[in-house]
Amino acid sequence: MTKHPRVGIIGSANVDLITFTDRFPQAGETIFADRFDLGFGGKGANQAVAARLCGAHVDMVARVGDDLFGNATIQNLESFGIDVTHVRVAEDVSSGVAPIFVDSSGQNRIIVIKGANDRLSPADVDAAAPLLKQSECILLQFEIPLATVQHSIRFAGSHGIRCIVNPAPALPVTLQSLGEVDYFIPNETEAEALSGLPVKSVDDAQHCARHLLAQGLRNVIITLGARGALFATSKATEFVPAFTVSTTDSTGAGDAFIGSFAAFLCEGLQPVEAVSRACLYAALSTTRRGTQKSFLSRTDFDYAAGSTSAAIEPKDRGNRQSGP
Repeated sequence: MTKHPRVGIIGSANVDLITFTDRFPQAGETIFADRFDLGFGGKGANQAVAARLCGAHVDMVARVGDDLFGNATIQNLESFGIDVTHVRVAEDVSSGVAPIFVDSSGQNRIIVIKGANDRLSPADVDAAAPLLKQSECILLQFEIPLATVQHSIRFAGSHGIRCIVNPAPALPVTLQSLGEVDYFIPNETEAEALSGLPVKSVDDAQHCARHLLAQGLRNVIITLGARGALFATSKATEFVPAFTVSTTDSTGAGDAFIGSFAAFLCEGLQPVEAVSRACLYAALSTTRRGTQKSFLSRTDFDYAAGSTSAAIEPKDRGNRQSGP
């Protein structure tokens, strides 16, 4: 690691309430569950933790509720060394929460209450401007109001700050309104929803990426889960393979990829190399249970990245192809 980049993250913070049970109750039925887990989540917070663990200085701009989860969320972010100066408490609203019910087969049912995340406004971004202007990149997701996302993109563009957008979850949006985004990073499902094109293979992903680039986006990265990721510019596309690991829990792997990519890119790595290292960071996160607690420290990651163990060897690199 050559330097400690500064990453500004404008996004969501949730608390995950996870119940593990043999089966789901019927209407009007009460049952006993096997166990319960409480975890800190939200795409913005997850990506902030990943970037911070990878060595970046992280400034978080977010909203939490005036409840016990709000203060706990702030304390959790602080425990990682994330600057929470602009993680503000919104009055008369709950924190973002996600009750998650998981049965014995692994099937889950999730209800997301956006709560205070829906209160994060363009004014909050403007209030954080002195801090955000110091960022080498600004990272955004779609778990906050789109008006705030679009305002943040304009803010980054007007101050010459690199901007990364993870359009998760996919929402109806005019892609031309995101034209100042430097890196647009959907997964397969989000890419399909935003483009209307199937993304069932690497070839599909290449076609979809070219379609997204034609809408005015500068660089597109489509994450492909266990297959890896596709990096595309107007000149070329390159498939970056995944790393083979023994997966235990893939929850949060996408956020691990995004947050680590931001840190690696701002360190000065070339984009394709940053994508490859982010693929490894995300893969290693799946060898542990949970979300934020599954993310590796930079020391542990550097050790793994330098290992010659076949357990983390990359799959075959796909061919580089010229652009349209």
